[in-house]
Amino acid sequence: MMTYLIVSGVVVGVALAASAGESTPTKPAAPGAQAPTVPVRLLDDKGQLGPKIMVAKVTKTDAEWRKQLTADQYKVARAKGTEPAFCGLLTDQKKPGIYYCVCCDLPLFSSDSKFHSGTGWPSFFAPIAAENVVTHVDRSYGMERSEILCARCDCHLGHVFEDGPKPTGLRFCLNSASLVFKEDKRVQSAAK
Repeated sequence: MMTYLIVSGVVVGVALAASAGESTPTKPAAPGAQAPTVPVRLLDDKGQLGPKIMVAKVTKTDAEWRKQLTADQYKVARAKGTEPAFCGLLTDQKKPGIYYCVCCDLPLFSSDSKFHSGTGWPSFFAPIAAENVVTHVDRSYGMERSEILCARCDCHLGHVFEDGPKPTGLRFCLNSASLVFKEDKRVQSAAK
């Protein structure tokens, strides 16, 4: 489902998961069963965002994720951990490029929406495509927040808050361990 938030007079689309409860890891489809699909937008060979397409949801066993990821990546991306503030490798990244999901390589955020929030985590005012991220209500630690997940594999990315800059008023606060940065000089960086 696509929900449109109106923040400071600007309409921002954010894909929402069907459930408002805490998310559970996806389980691999049974052998011979068709994997579920999700709508996403990919980048073409020129670095341009393509049209919305349906792709198979990436599902793996816990053992497969542990084999693919480092211990720190697994703790954050699959076990929904949070890296310490000011310790992530991408917090101060200022080069132009794209931030991809560490688990499935889906393009998630662009340097042209990155900004310095002073929080100690990489922060963006919008995803590269609303379809590529979903949110769930996170009621952990006695508070209610909006958790951000990769739409294709349910990788935990971080949380989104309504205290960001224009044009959206949103702050997508991400964990570096959930992302892979790929420099791309075709992207005009707005990071400051």
